[in-house]
Amino acid sequence: MMTNNQELINKFYSAFQRLDAGAMNSCYDADIVFFDTVFGLLRGDAVRSMWEMLCQHAQEFSLTFSNIRELDEEYCTCDWVASYTFSKTGRKVINRVKANMRFTQGRIIEHSDAFSLHQWSKQAFGLTGVLLGWNSFFQRKIRNQANRRLLRFMQQPKQG
Repeated sequence: MMTNNQELINKFYSAFQRLDAGAMNSCYDADIVFFDTVFGLLRGDAVRSMWEMLCQHAQEFSLTFSNIRELDEEYCTCDWVASYTFSKTGRKVINRVKANMRFTQGRIIEHSDAFSLHQWSKQAFGLTGVLLGWNSFFQRKIRNQANRRLLRFMQQPKQG
């Protein structure tokens, strides 16, 4: 039998499978704090906008999730794998991620996704990623581009 927190993780990733950012974001507390290897630290509306942007622009996307584990009444982990085409290069990416979540009052208040940016960049950028994906300058460039893209997305007028 799943706990409430495990059910919430199931709801979140089931919505992600459908690219339903609204349902994903409904699992979050208003003051959500998110961290991952690409976007770095995001809070509140920036987190919700990131999922909206990623869901709207996903190409040839599929997702699986498994191993939902409750560490205690406040923390859970799970594994998820996203497969998609990276739009900038048209290359196929399979990203294996370990998620850690903290819960408060039936919502996710903290969410971090851990994965190897070097492994991701090898798939997303091919030889360039193989040669430079380990380099902190190259990784910072990836982060800066992702955050500029998110900022532009957040500044666009919302559609109907």
